[in-house]
Amino acid sequence: MTVELQNIGKRFNRDWIFKEITMRFEGPSCAAIVGGNGSGKSTLLQIISGYLSPSAGGITWQCNSGLVQVEELYKHMSWATPYVSVYDEFTLKENVEFFLKFKSFRNGIGLNDFAQIVQLENQMNKPLKQYSSGMRQRVKLGLAILAETPLLLLDEPTSHLDAHYSKWYQSILSEHQTNRTIFIASNNNADEIFLCKQTVEVEQWKK
Repeated sequence: MTVELQNIGKRFNRDWIFKEITMRFEGPSCAAIVGGNGSGKSTLLQIISGYLSPSAGGITWQCNSGLVQVEELYKHMSWATPYVSVYDEFTLKENVEFFLKFKSFRNGIGLNDFAQIVQLENQMNKPLKQYSSGMRQRVKLGLAILAETPLLLLDEPTSHLDAHYSKWYQSILSEHQTNRTIFIASNNNADEIFLCKQTVEVEQWKK
């Protein structure tokens, strides 16, 4: 997927978070959106996802030589962010089964495969409200990274992960990066953006 930002700007009330971002991202690729807390990196990621509209400028998405309309973008995208939640009352099994009604997993991965990959095969029938924050993060990352989607968005993906599972994140992302356009919002954490060849430093676009 190709994502093109054309003089993108976003403001809240009278304050501009960023202005005049013009960049083009052609897949397969991995781009880092970096900045400190409150810099606007999550806001930019939400604009790329189509969840937020820019205050100025425009954005286009192109897949297989055809333009993707924003209302159809969800079919081509998966993401793991703090503001997108799994269903706490559902078990892991129920969460995955619900997810598979809308998207499929890459490489023919099924429910049992998924549970093994996220290393929660012994917790499949436990409601996610009983999971630790790290376990929940692995579920969210697994659903996003393993989905058969050309656009993948991750926001601070190693939050709530210890050193062992940060390495797990790197392994699973490396294995499933092919044929995708990936954006990772980060506080410039090298463990999160290890694959990225392009960087958007949001604070450089404040005017």
